[in-house]
Amino acid sequence: MPDWIRSFCLVCLLCAGPQRCAEQPCQSGLRPGQHPGPYAAVISTGPQRGVSHCYICETADKPAVLIFARGLSDPLGKLAQKLDRAVAEQKKADLRSWITFLSEDQLSLDSKVVAWSKKFALRSLSLGVFEDLVGPPSYRLSRDADVTVILFVKQKVAANFAFRTGELNDDKIAEVMKALPRIVAEKK
Repeated sequence: MPDWIRSFCLVCLLCAGPQRCAEQPCQSGLRPGQHPGPYAAVISTGPQRGVSHCYICETADKPAVLIFARGLSDPLGKLAQKLDRAVAEQKKADLRSWITFLSEDQLSLDSKVVAWSKKFALRSLSLGVFEDLVGPPSYRLSRDADVTVILFVKQKVAANFAFRTGELNDDKIAEVMKALPRIVAEKK
C-alpha cells in the first residue's frame, strides 16, 4: 500500500476517533469479579471526621457501594440521598456506602464536602477525601470519569457504573439503584 494511502487512513482514524470515543460509555474502575483493595481517605463527616480511614478494610463480606467523585454536583447529591436512605433501610443486610472525593487539596475541599452533605441532608453516608486526583492506583479510575460507582459484596465487584461530567442524571441514578438489590440479596 502506498505511503500516502496509509497517511490518509491514519488521518481519517485520528479525526473519527474522538467522535467514536464520545459515543461510547465511560469505563472506570474495577470490573465485576475483581476485588476492591484497601485505601485510606480523610473522613469529612461523622464521628471519624479528620481521621484517615479505610472503609474497605472494615467492610469484609458485607454489601457496599463505593463512589469516587471528582466534584460536588447536584446529581451526585441526589444519588447520595438515595444511597443514604438505602443504608438506613438495609440495616439487616448491613449495607455500607461512602463517597470518596478525589482532590489534590483535602483541606480546601473538606469544608465544601461538609456544606454539600448538609445541603442534601446526608446522615448515614460517609464522605471523605483521597488526596490525589487519580485515585487509589489499584482502582484504575479513568481520568474521563467524574463519578465512578462500584457495588460489591463478599469482596468481589458485582457492578460498576462510570459517568463523565454531565452524564449522571435521574435515569442513570435509577440504573445504579436498580443494581443495589443484587448485592443485598447476595449477602443473605
